[in-house]
Amino acid sequence: MTTRTDHTTVPTPRLRNGRTHPNNVQADVWLVFLRELRPVLRDPLSIVFGLLQPLVFVGLFMPLLSSFSAGELDLHWFVPGVLVMVSLFATASTGSNLQFDMHTGAHERTLVLPLRRGPLLIGRALKEMVPLTVQACVLILITLPFGFLPNPVGALLGLVILAGFGVGFGALSYALALAVKNQDWMFWTIQQAVLFPLMILSGMLLPLEQGPGWMRVVAAFNPLSYIVEAERALFAGRFGWEAVWGAVAAAVVVLIGLFVGTRAMRRA
Repeated sequence: MTTRTDHTTVPTPRLRNGRTHPNNVQADVWLVFLRELRPVLRDPLSIVFGLLQPLVFVGLFMPLLSSFSAGELDLHWFVPGVLVMVSLFATASTGSNLQFDMHTGAHERTLVLPLRRGPLLIGRALKEMVPLTVQACVLILITLPFGFLPNPVGALLGLVILAGFGVGFGALSYALALAVKNQDWMFWTIQQAVLFPLMILSGMLLPLEQGPGWMRVVAAFNPLSYIVEAERALFAGRFGWEAVWGAVAAAVVVLIGLFVGTRAMRRA
């Protein structure tokens, strides 16, 4: 087997057993996950600053939506939407970390390691679930005095669905970073152009039931809308078709994200 680097064909090193990867997929994912998690553990303030966004939305949107709903805001509707929003923003910006690695040369050094390309994406994206889980726990604790009582099993399943979605969406973010290479401005322009329509058309913060008909039609093709409905159902303890369709939507995002991201990583 050979690889192509700077128009020069070089042999890919093989192990004694003839394999090109010493570990299985799970071990590769774990190694990448630990590598990406170490900077977060060394600098836990990044998690603390990450809490500012959900706290701002809770502090500002809760009173605003309560006024629109005559003071009867359903926290089982509102809080899961905020959690999905935090997951969306966190995983959408993971490509910027890859761009930083490309600037410093760390990405090229990683590519020569005997690691599969899929685990490189999965491990990086799963790292984002650690601060997300911490933020979710803090957000739940803050809203408990206001009457938010999530179903423990449903909340756990909801976080699993969010983790799956995060892996797929994070892989797409990495593919975008590889496509634009050193053009950071283009990465953020495309990311924002995709991010906000997905967020608005998912109904995570504002209901779409009373919106225009065309908006509801477009929202039906948005996988994020099914994930939002699944999170609300699971946190409320409803284990019906809403949860199933949310899991299916997350699985579709994972498959598409890993396929696109792995192809982009191999071409890089």
